[in-house]
Amino acid sequence: MVDSRLPTIALSMGDPAGIGPEVTLKAVADPTIRELARFVIVGESWLIQSVGAGLPFEPDSTVTDLAAAPDEARVIVLDSRFLDRSQWRIAEVCAASGRAAVEYVRRATELCQRGDATAIVTAPLNKEAVALNGQPFVGHTEFIAGLCGVDQSRMLLVNDRLRVVHVTTHCSLAEAAQLTTERIVDTIRLGSDAVRSLGFTAPRVAVCGLNPHAGENGMFGREERDFIQPAIDAARSQGIDCEGPLPADTLFVQAVRGKYDLVVAMYHDQGHIPMKVLDFEHTVNVTLGLPIIRTSVDHGTAFDIAGKNQADPEDMKTAIRLAVSMSQQARTVPVGQA
Repeated sequence: MVDSRLPTIALSMGDPAGIGPEVTLKAVADPTIRELARFVIVGESWLIQSVGAGLPFEPDSTVTDLAAAPDEARVIVLDSRFLDRSQWRIAEVCAASGRAAVEYVRRATELCQRGDATAIVTAPLNKEAVALNGQPFVGHTEFIAGLCGVDQSRMLLVNDRLRVVHVTTHCSLAEAAQLTTERIVDTIRLGSDAVRSLGFTAPRVAVCGLNPHAGENGMFGREERDFIQPAIDAARSQGIDCEGPLPADTLFVQAVRGKYDLVVAMYHDQGHIPMKVLDFEHTVNVTLGLPIIRTSVDHGTAFDIAGKNQADPEDMKTAIRLAVSMSQQARTVPVGQA
């Protein structure tokens, strides 16, 4: 019988043509990871058998319906049957693989919504492969938020040295520059609450400017005066320890040196570049604002090494550990209120 105190983590294996299946199985094959939770790997059993053949991995059960899994099973393969072996092409952008990868995410999300899993950890998928199906898709964050009926999700990047939440993510830079004070306030609040759930009782928040030198008092743009500063003032009125707007080129140095616990970035690359330079292998993506827990690796499908048994599972292991930690926290603090 599985220890009832252990969380159940759903793992969507990502694009079948990429490194997602490999890093997923390598992570779960690690005894230190395996002991943390009960795992449900959402994917194709034939592919998992093929990838797992070269690894110290063997599932306890393979089922098409989770209800059929034995109570004592710790690692379960939920055979989704979305991709036929004849459609599979390793290391290639493929419509069939893209469609299957999205369905794995959908099914894993549904497990969390039904209470059959306490968190979802996503392996990478390929947006181009998804787009070949004519399906609108800009990223995991937005897709899962849509499945959950949420329109205020945010992306938080976490590693041991820094945490960054983004006002905007998967959109053009021109669109990202169309700021609103309300969205910035919501981002500050969601990020601050999330960092509290990670153990920071009084998080110190720093907010980036949009323009070089944070606008230089209006010389390089008025977004800081018109939108960002009013948002910071509003966040302070809500009791959040918040500073800014600050120039991004110096702010991240100060944050890494310990002055701040959370940085609020205005757009995708403003937050992603410093985080990936700082610690690419151990940076985890967390989706905020959902009624479920979702973490993810923060790397891509890496077609250049797919199928070569060269993929490093450390990022997946870190994402799993964080999902377990957040699941344990959620037992005392409702997910949507963390």
